[in-house]
Amino acid sequence: MIPQGGVLGNNRNVEVAQLPSRTYRLDNATNRIVGMTDGLDAVKQAAQLILETERFEHLIYSGNYGREFAGLLGREPAFVQAELHRRIRAALMQDDRIRDVQDMRITVMGDEASASFTVVSQYGSFEMTKGVGAGV
Repeated sequence: MIPQGGVLGNNRNVEVAQLPSRTYRLDNATNRIVGMTDGLDAVKQAAQLILETERFEHLIYSGNYGREFAGLLGREPAFVQAELHRRIRAALMQDDRIRDVQDMRITVMGDEASASFTVVSQYGSFEMTKGVGAGV
């Protein structure tokens, strides 16, 4: 006889609980914690921190956290443009609150690149700009 107790039937209602996004609010000017934040502001802060943290550089973060911009300097502009698009999207999509990264506009000038894009989250959308390069 095969046990049947561990299987959810079609007639069972399963409620999905949404995890809170409440976190510490960081002041970029003073590099200090200045309170708490939640919702869209918390997602904005998380996206900024993801794009400021080089992936695999800090053992405190999992291998899924951060961005991989190392190795883009000095490469062909077409390669940088395509890879920057892919790497920014991959980094941000690791956050469960972020649903999409849209309207990516990348400009490459010399050894610097700039990306502007719209982040779509479960709390709303916001614009971001990220620069990559020696002087950025």
